[in-house]
Amino acid sequence: MRRISPYLHLARVTTAFAAVANTWFAILWTLAMSDHEAGVSGLAGEPLWVLLLGGAANALGLYAFGVCLNDLLDARQDRAFRLDRPVASGRVSAAAGLAAVSGTLMLAVLGATAFGNRGVIITLALAAAIMGFNAAAKFVPGVGLVMLGVIVAGQMLVPNPSIRFLWPIWWIVTHVMVVAMIRHVVGRKVPPVSRRAVVVSIAGWGVCSVALLLLSWRRGDPGNWLWPDWVPWQSVLGPLILVGAFALFIRRRIKVMGPGSRTGEKIGRYGALWMALYGCGWLVSAGLWDESMILGTLTIVGWLGMTVLREWYSLLENPTGYRRAE
Repeated sequence: MRRISPYLHLARVTTAFAAVANTWFAILWTLAMSDHEAGVSGLAGEPLWVLLLGGAANALGLYAFGVCLNDLLDARQDRAFRLDRPVASGRVSAAAGLAAVSGTLMLAVLGATAFGNRGVIITLALAAAIMGFNAAAKFVPGVGLVMLGVIVAGQMLVPNPSIRFLWPIWWIVTHVMVVAMIRHVVGRKVPPVSRRAVVVSIAGWGVCSVALLLLSWRRGDPGNWLWPDWVPWQSVLGPLILVGAFALFIRRRIKVMGPGSRTGEKIGRYGALWMALYGCGWLVSAGLWDESMILGTLTIVGWLGMTVLREWYSLLENPTGYRRAE
C-alpha cells in the first residue's frame, strides 16, 4: 500500500470523480432529451454502460494527465516549496512520472473512441490545452484562470460536441473560475492575483459567455434559443440552491480556518464535489429521476472514496503507534 500511495497522490484521484460527473452528465442529458438534443446518433448506437465506461476513462485520463504533467514540470520548484509532492519528494521517479503522463493520455484517447472521431479530436485538443496551461498559462493568473475553466468545461463536449442546451457548460466554466480565484487568493499562491489579472479574468469570462451564447443561438430554435422551451424552467432551481449552499460553506471555512494553503486545498476539493452536485441538480430539477440516480450514485461513491483515501493517506504517512507506559 505504501508503494501505491505516491501514484494515487500523483494522479489526485480523490477529486477526479468530478471530471467523470461532468462527462456523465453530458451523456445522460443527451440521451434523456433525445427528442430535442442534437448529436444523439453518436451515442444511441452503444449501450449505456459502454458510454459511461468510455466517459469515465476519458475524464479520468485527461484529469490525471493534467495533474501528472503539472507535478513533472514543477518538480524543481516543488523541491523548494512543496516536498509533499510525489515527484519532488522522490517517492515517484521522473521516469515513472513520464510513464504516468503517457499512460493517462492513452487512457483518455481510448475512452474517447466510444464517442467517435470527434470525441478523439476534442480529447487531443484538450490535451494540447492542458500542456499549454501547465507550461505557461498557470503562471499568468489572469489567463490561467480562464483557460482552466475552458478546459474543465470542454471535457463535457467530448461525448457530444453538438449539444444544444449549453447553460450547464457555462455554469461549470463560471464555477471553476470562481473557485480557482478564491483558492488562489485564500491559499496565498504565487504569483498573487493583481487587479490587472482580475480584469483579464473577468474579460475572459465575458468572452466565453458570449461565445456560448452565440453557439446557443446558432444551434437553438428561432425565438427560444436562449432557454429552449423543451427544458423546464425549474431546471435551474437546483443549481441556484447549490450555489447559495457553496457560498455559505466557503464563508464558514474561511472564517473557521483562516487563509492559508490548507484552506485553499479544502476549497478546491469541495469545489470539485460541487461540480458533481450541479449535474445532479440539473437532472433532478428537470424531473429526470433515473439519470439523477446514476449521477447521484457516482457523487456519493466519489465523496466516500475521497474521504476514505485521504484517511488512508494520513495513516500511511503518519501511522499510529503505541507508547509504553512508564
